Amino acid sequence: MPTPLPQPGRAAIPVALSSASVYPLSVHDTFAVAHDLGYDGVEIMVTNSQVSQDPESLRELSEQYRQPILAIHAPTLLLTQQVWGAAWTKIELSAAMAAEVGASTVVAHPPFRWQTGYAENFAEGVKDIAEQYGVTIAVENMYPWRVRGREAKAYLPHWNPIPEPYENVTWDFSHAAIAGMDSFEQIRKLGDRLRHVHLTDGTPNGKDEHLLPGDGTQRCAEALSYLADAGFDGVVAVEVSTRKARGAGEREEQLKQTLEFAREHLRPKAVLAGHSAS
Repeated sequence: MPTPLPQPGRAAIPVALSSASVYPLSVHDTFAVAHDLGYDGVEIMVTNSQVSQDPESLRELSEQYRQPILAIHAPTLLLTQQVWGAAWTKIELSAAMAAEVGASTVVAHPPFRWQTGYAENFAEGVKDIAEQYGVTIAVENMYPWRVRGREAKAYLPHWNPIPEPYENVTWDFSHAAIAGMDSFEQIRKLGDRLRHVHLTDGTPNGKDEHLLPGDGTQRCAEALSYLADAGFDGVVAVEVSTRKARGAGEREEQLKQTLEFAREHLRPKAVLAGHSAS
């Protein structure tokens, strides 16, 4: 299913709802909430949920709720190490599923330090698989792990994708906060290599908080405005934590608020100027 064309009053950059944002609710709930709140599509994180692993089920939900699947998040998290077996199998099956459901992007984390063979050929391998399936594989920025106040090498070759030879990158604001990085500046450095964004927020306290944008220390608004004016042609996926929400109403309000934040700051200055003039 193709990425929808921008609608009147909406930003040209699609805003997707990540299934991680409705956790612990289901993949089905992701589509329903995205539809109800007016998102442009969804990002599916592959987990031990059978629906998240099944292209046919995902296509049916996509059609039922009229929500295109804009990205697939490969099961490369520490908590999904048992999903889809070996490391390269995870990447290839994610790319195959993305192609099957019409998603243009696969999000992947960099290798863990114990995945030595996988890590040695990672940049070349993801490029080959992306070309084979006709999708983009965008490697996500992570952050340093600390043990007793000292940094432990958790990722190979590094948690920061910017110096690495990856053609495509996913940028996550919460991860940047933990790493003590300014997302606004790093996004500018990435230029055309930036293909996908996880919109969230955080603070430099060592916790992966995935706060609502504006609730942390990252310059989320400035970064989104920059992307709009720079002609970014990827997807901004909302990946915030709503686990502490007290019921569906509070969760939907948080996700609605985040969508409104994204739409407000993803309008190019020229569009805003036109609205002001009228």
